Amino acid sequence: MSQTVSYNDFVIRFANVNGSGSASANGMFAKALFRMGVPVATRNIFPSNIQGLPTWFEVRVNEQGYLGRREGVDIMVAMNAETYAEDVASLKPGGFLVYDNSKPLARSLKRSDITEIGIPLATMLLPEFSDQKQRGLFKNITYLGALTALLNIEFEVITGMVATQYKGKDALIAPNIHALELGRQYAMDYLPCPLPLQVRRSDANGDKIMIDGNAAAALGALYGGATVCAWYPITPSTSVAEAFEQYANQLRIDSATGQRKFAVVQAEDELSAIGIVIGGAWNGARSFTATSGPGISLMSEFLGLAYFAEIPAVVMDIQRAGPSTGMPTRTQQADLLSAGYASHGDTKHVMLFPSTPKECFDQSALALDLADRLQTPVLLMSDLELGMNDVMSEPLTWDEERKYDRGKVLSKDDLDEVERFGRYLDTDGDGIGYRTYPGTHPEKGAFFTRGTSRNEYAAYTESPEVYEQNMQRLEQKWATAATLVPPAEIQQTGQRAGIIYYGTSAMPMGEALDLLQAEGIRADSMRIRGFPFGAEVYDFIAAHDTVFVVDQNRDGQMRTLLVNEGDLDPAKLISVRYYGGLSISADTIQRQVSDYYTEQKLPRLTEVKS
Repeated sequence: MSQTVSYNDFVIRFANVNGSGSASANGMFAKALFRMGVPVATRNIFPSNIQGLPTWFEVRVNEQGYLGRREGVDIMVAMNAETYAEDVASLKPGGFLVYDNSKPLARSLKRSDITEIGIPLATMLLPEFSDQKQRGLFKNITYLGALTALLNIEFEVITGMVATQYKGKDALIAPNIHALELGRQYAMDYLPCPLPLQVRRSDANGDKIMIDGNAAAALGALYGGATVCAWYPITPSTSVAEAFEQYANQLRIDSATGQRKFAVVQAEDELSAIGIVIGGAWNGARSFTATSGPGISLMSEFLGLAYFAEIPAVVMDIQRAGPSTGMPTRTQQADLLSAGYASHGDTKHVMLFPSTPKECFDQSALALDLADRLQTPVLLMSDLELGMNDVMSEPLTWDEERKYDRGKVLSKDDLDEVERFGRYLDTDGDGIGYRTYPGTHPEKGAFFTRGTSRNEYAAYTESPEVYEQNMQRLEQKWATAATLVPPAEIQQTGQRAGIIYYGTSAMPMGEALDLLQAEGIRADSMRIRGFPFGAEVYDFIAAHDTVFVVDQNRDGQMRTLLVNEGDLDPAKLISVRYYGGLSISADTIQRQVSDYYTEQKLPRLTEVKS
């Protein structure tokens, strides 16, 4: 009896030893499917040490575009004996285990509900490559060749990628293709090819590209006019600064003189990094830093200074699991409260929540505009899931007619017309004063920048009335900020329930809503894109009887922000949470919402068994 063939719909996971050279082979697998027009999403699950511990690379393939993390694995390529038990256990019933059977699989790992596919990789490669290190590296390429036959992947796509990847290193092309051919031929001769899970060419990707969010954010900063990047290495944000420097070396060097029109400074710590950013912005340079949760903690005092002294600063927070060091190479959305309220006193910071690499690009540039316009820190709240994985994205586009918004900056001519310059004087009713760059005018526009209490003319004072007036003006500026951040994205058809989400929770949300509808639960949805929240956010909450808030953290931090800022009834906002260090799945969202309906005996469109 023949098995039903399923096309372009599976999860495959590669289990390797970190440092074994598997990354390039596994990456080629994902990119080959993308080049065949098949939607894919990658997830690199790697340890925080350099070499030796397990690493996994997961690819979700789904023609419908459901690319959020899915629970359960259909195909496991198990190449690390240390994790065999875990890898076999993660397979769904009916799944396929691909492994090196040069040594037999332990009886304790046998499962009657999966199919074992053994390939004698070590034995095959022994006579082909004399160098032991080469055999280890080509092992990855060989199982990739076998997968082309098992999954019906176009072989010429893979070989073309090898030729492209090793262009300029031509001596490596032939042995890599030979290893591919070895694996493919073995599979065709001895294995059940193709499997009932197969790949076939599609046109579902349109003009989409594959790029990681950190690279996209770096490009956005470059196009957005950033000239100063100060940073201290920390996973998972380091690649933002590295990418910015790489792109700046291509695009920000004067062709005539060879002079660099940018500065990238690796500071001695995070405190120094944010200090450099503030100093650069105070002098008129668009400046930013990239960090993660521990860096936000260390930067808090300087962020408070920038807020109160009203100096632009952009911080890209690529969030990871905490508290403390936590899990440096796992993802979370757990910095909302620490970033939004960073520093002591009554301090609030603008935050942006990108969901795609294109939004990382767009919002990185927007953050620079907002920081200048509002004269305040702006934080781009990405995370490891988005920042360090290749993700399908709309193309990155830039309007060449776009002008940078430098905000309220007085020129020399402007100062000539000013009788008395008041740095913190609100003349327009938006809470934002006018500023100057150092050296703009020989006689006018100078002021003393301080982080202590002062009046409208920057003169020190401890007057309670003046201090209160200043804090009220900052509140007015916060209200202005709410009109400038990207508004929430709302899908509303008049359902009684609503779901709020943000950032990378967007990846599984479409699938989660479809799963809920299949069991009789329909809900409107709203994706929050910025903080402070606009009026549309509170209107959405008011329009629904029950509102679920999806958070990738233990404490429901977005829910807390909504309650705090909107003075809302906490009972109306129901937390949907996941905080295990992987990205939230559609299954998790569906299960928690469905369980709440069951527990509260809420009506469904379709009755289901609890």
